Formats: sequence, structure tokens, C-alpha cells
Amino acid sequence: NIGSRDRIHQVLSAAKDKGIPIRIGVNSGSLEEDILNKHGYPTAEALFESAMRHVGICDEFGFKDVIISVKSTDVRLMVEAYRLVAERTDIPLHLGVTEAGPTKTGTIKSAVGIGALLAEGIGDTIRVSLTDEPVKEVEVGKEILRSLGLATRNVELIACPTCGRLEVDLFGIMAELEKRLEGVKKPVKIAVLGCVVNGPGEASEADIGIAAGKGVGILYRKGEVIRRVKESEIVDVIVEEVKNFQPEGELIKQA
Repeated sequence: NIGSRDRIHQVLSAAKDKGIPIRIGVNSGSLEEDILNKHGYPTAEALFESAMRHVGICDEFGFKDVIISVKSTDVRLMVEAYRLVAERTDIPLHLGVTEAGPTKTGTIKSAVGIGALLAEGIGDTIRVSLTDEPVKEVEVGKEILRSLGLATRNVELIACPTCGRLEVDLFGIMAELEKRLEGVKKPVKIAVLGCVVNGPGEASEADIGIAAGKGVGILYRKGEVIRRVKESEIVDVIVEEVKNFQPEGELIKQA
């Protein structure tokens, strides 16, 4: 997007003076015409060739502080391209699926593409691109990292996928818990299960657990049965238990 080599060198000079790294961002939708003609259509090799061309321009100027991204809306192409770059160079990689789309589909595409590469040890930084508020992009990115054990999940909420045995409003309970437990300081594992078949086992393995039956739930703390609670009290009881689990009884991070 910068233009001629002279203009690129001006940018590199300014970045070098300030000690600022530069990302070489290659996109399958905007490959150079000669590279596209050579390969016929966007391929992993084409993305790699474009990236290396610009690395070469930086090398000419003696600028080494770069990171590469080879993004595509096609998750399979994106994964293949990053694997190729990782195999052939040791330059840091910035992972992302470009123009991933609306929140639901974009989240899935980003989780599959970014997650697959991170699970293989590929990637140094990530960016989730959604047609949504930036805060949502950050939330999804953090959850991808947490799912792979690369970041701490302060609140781990576990719930059953629901079946015919469900006798409480599990959807409503989990939605309310997510809202009220946002910003918890100390990591805590919470399990809320909607029946008495699998519920007791799962609930007893969490820091705080509920095994629910018809309109009631059994509260577990570190595997120990504490008491019965009404369905209407489940959220408040769990929030109070989490509060007691936190340092000095604080629940939410202070601004």
C-alpha cells in the first residue's frame, strides 16, 4: 500500500530511527499482478513469494525488525500459507483470517485457523477480524488463547449441552453467570449441570458446582456437598461462593 521502493525506504528509515517494527502484511485478495499471473490464482506459494519479496526490500535497507502475515478469507489457504512460511523462515508470524465476517462465522473461522496454527506452535501474535466492535475481537482472541492454555481463564464455566432430562433454565442461568462474573480476579472453575445423572460427578470436580434437578440444585464446593438451593437462587449462590473464593472477598477487578 505504500507504493514505490523509494517511499518504502522512507518509511523504513523513519521506523528504524524510532525503533518501531513493521508488519509485512500479505493478503490473498491483493497479490501483485505478476505473482498472481505466475501462479494462476492465490496459493500458499504465491502468498509466500509476495511476503519474501517485501522481506527482501527490507533487507536491502538493512531493516530486520519485521513480522509477517499471510492472510486469506479461505481458512485452509491461510493455514497452508503460514505453515509454509514457518517451515522456510524463522521470521515472527502474525496470525489472522482476513475479512472473517459476521460475529458467529468470523469467530468460528478465526478459531479454526488461528487455533490450528497455535496448536502446532506456529505464530507469535494474533488478530481476530470480525464485522463487530473491536472489544468483541479482543474477547474472541483471548478465548482462543485460553482454550489452548496460552492464557489464563479466570472463570471457567462448564455446562452440559442439555438433553431431555433438563429441568432448569440452564440457558438463562449461564447467561446471567457470564454477565455477573466478568472481571473475576482469581481463576475459578464452575460447573452447572442440568440433571442428576451426570451432574453430581461433573459438579464435584469443579471448585464450585451445581447439579440441578426439578427446580432445585445441589451445591458442591471442592467436591463436597454443601446444601440444596432453589433454582431461583442458583445464580446468586454461585456468585456469593465465587466472591468468597476471591482474595479479601472481592469479586470484580477494580478499575
